[in-house]
Amino acid sequence: MTDAASSPPAHGVAGWPFGPAAAGPGRPAALPDGRPWPRIRVVTLADPGIDAKATAASVLRQDYAELRHDLVPPGFGRARIETLLAEPGCDALLWLRPGDLLAPGALTALALEAALTGAAAVAGLRVLFADSVLELDIPGMEASDGVPFPGGAVLWMHAALHRHAVLDADGDLHASAAWSALPPAMRRRIGRPVLLQRVNEAPAARSGGLAIVSLTGTGTQGGAGVAQRRLAEALALAGHRVTGIALSDRPEAAEWTDRFPRAEAAIAAAAPDLVLAGNLHGATRSLDVVGRLARSGPTALVLHDLFPLTGRCCHPRDCTRAATGCDAACPGPDEYPQLAPGRIAGMHARKRAVLAEPAGPWLLANSDWTLARARELAPPGAVAERIQLAFPTATFRPGDRAALRRRLGLPAGDVLILISAVIIDGPDKGFSDLRAALQAVARPGVGVVAIGRLDDPARLGLPNLFAPGLIADEDTLAAWYGACDLHVTASRHETLGQTPIEAGLCGVPTLAYRTSGLTSAVIDGVSGRLVPVKPGALARALAELVDDAGARARLGAFARIALESRHSPAAAALSLDAIVRARNLLPGAARLAFAPAMLGHFPFAAERQTGATGTVPAPSRPLVRRLRRAKQMVLGRRMPLFVRRCLYLAGTLRRSVP
Repeated sequence: MTDAASSPPAHGVAGWPFGPAAAGPGRPAALPDGRPWPRIRVVTLADPGIDAKATAASVLRQDYAELRHDLVPPGFGRARIETLLAEPGCDALLWLRPGDLLAPGALTALALEAALTGAAAVAGLRVLFADSVLELDIPGMEASDGVPFPGGAVLWMHAALHRHAVLDADGDLHASAAWSALPPAMRRRIGRPVLLQRVNEAPAARSGGLAIVSLTGTGTQGGAGVAQRRLAEALALAGHRVTGIALSDRPEAAEWTDRFPRAEAAIAAAAPDLVLAGNLHGATRSLDVVGRLARSGPTALVLHDLFPLTGRCCHPRDCTRAATGCDAACPGPDEYPQLAPGRIAGMHARKRAVLAEPAGPWLLANSDWTLARARELAPPGAVAERIQLAFPTATFRPGDRAALRRRLGLPAGDVLILISAVIIDGPDKGFSDLRAALQAVARPGVGVVAIGRLDDPARLGLPNLFAPGLIADEDTLAAWYGACDLHVTASRHETLGQTPIEAGLCGVPTLAYRTSGLTSAVIDGVSGRLVPVKPGALARALAELVDDAGARARLGAFARIALESRHSPAAAALSLDAIVRARNLLPGAARLAFAPAMLGHFPFAAERQTGATGTVPAPSRPLVRRLRRAKQMVLGRRMPLFVRRCLYLAGTLRRSVP
């Protein structure tokens, strides 16, 4: 081991397999439901010409106690391998070639996904390297270009492999044949590296990716804007040429604007193979521009909210009119995104006409709940598909909680509860329920960190409150997340919910209501806990978790593992790749591979991707906050039509002055 340690492989992973392990919570002693971790056997067929020391070291460093590594000598033969595999005490197997390396935490990530889904085989990313990282790829996406199926990137459950295994004369597994023999529903892919494989020459060049326009209403600030930007970045890492375009810089004109000549000309000049649109209601209240784009070429509409499916609103809440036809009886026409009551019925009909066109946009849903709502509310013939959102999994990662608290000036020994939203007391964030739950656990030794816009912190009525406000830098935001013990939200209206995933990636579990897209953002009993939408349920569950440090630690550890696998940029790109292939925008045999920079989205990379800045608007000046509070005291959060018209005229005059 000493010689190998002095010259580790140049695979771009800091110090691995001989360096210090990545920071973060250790693996819990049992699976989330209390079952033991599956017993894994790793099989390596020795090759006299290849040193397997680094391979063995990467297996030993897995922090996986239920593990046996068989280094099989040359000439062992298929019959003896089959006998070895039939021995009791094995739940899952993984073939690992000599010279290949298991990535940090690979077995834990693969085993957890298998346990959560019941999959018979789980595959992860492969990192191809020589003197440096060349690319990342995924099993099951290879073209006939001589690139071997990476068997070491797949964990096979023993029962399934016993039925479908195809061994050659030496006892090596024909991984491609075994994978293909499984029903698609029994195969899973996770979006994180599990295998590092040295190659003697660079793989064949990838076929050209798509030209994609990522279209937003007014840019990529705020929750939905950030989600759209992250999707675009994930697609760029998958080899696509992505151009970001915003429709307008005039949000005050959105209610009366349906045409965008400059933006539409820029889109036409980009000659995209696909327009990926999302979060448009900041620039327009219609889908007319989407209809025009869809008639010119493939267009997809990401459902960051339900605005495309209603006459006006982003979240219908308890209103049922979106299913039967929105009209002037809308209960909130003066709430954002506002629309004059007399225009709502016509706007709903126009949106449905766009979605019902034969060449209309595909709807991309970011959660199971959103997919179900899209299929319920969209007109017949509209296409709705499920995708994963992308998150910067190296930026949002567990850290040294004590060090983070010292850095941020937070109390070392308190239980710190995190609440986070762009507008904490927004109408859809369940502020009253949240405040009641937090007040129920308020006592010395329990503090609350409130990240986001909160014009009047005193409204929370909490003695131990830390309110840094809006944080526009992702690295800083991740530090605040990582310094806390528990994240809680009382929202009832989320198509997904990004803050539970960001918190979970930092090793912080979430407590939320069992409703809407939060049922996908929070894996109940794994990355947090979900409670029924009943009076007092949130407060009771919060009190239990505040008093149970062990439960918080287990949930936080599982949250990081599961959410990294499901919401990395690679996982998001994989979900979108399946859709564009199904619609014949890419050849079915084209090999999916990621740029070397994709590795930087994982904490064990030598050079990690840094977080974005400018993700939310700059904090308002004190005078603006006071005026906003005064307006809310008089008008609430509504904006009457005459005020909107005044803002529109003021904006028009301001732009007309040289």
